[in-house]
Amino acid sequence: QVQLVESGGGLVQAGGSLRLSCVASGRTFSNLAMGWFRQAPGKEREFVAAIAGWPGGSTLYADSVKGRFTISRDNAKNTVYLQMNSLKPEDTAVYYCACSARYTSGRYYPVDYDYWGQGTQVTVSS
Repeated sequence: QVQLVESGGGLVQAGGSLRLSCVASGRTFSNLAMGWFRQAPGKEREFVAAIAGWPGGSTLYADSVKGRFTISRDNAKNTVYLQMNSLKPEDTAVYYCACSARYTSGRYYPVDYDYWGQGTQVTVSS
């Protein structure tokens, strides 16, 4: 079992920045693929970014956030981050951290992830 706890959401003006954090506990973290997804009201959950586990650490991004968001991990702290810059109103959503126990490489699809956090709200005002 893996427990995931997100933090760092909030209200920010368009053009601003936020950094989300997700702390994992329950099993070895370093070799697990981690991802961030988001869900806006009335929409399906969508992929935002993912990062592979040890040893690669390669990253994947949705086209809509490339160049603005950066995913990273600190294995010593069992934490994955999502740095969000140049935020837009369309980035408003609940952001979820996810962990895959089956894959070490980053994955695009929610079905490939086994554990989810409770979500943190990000609201970007225009």
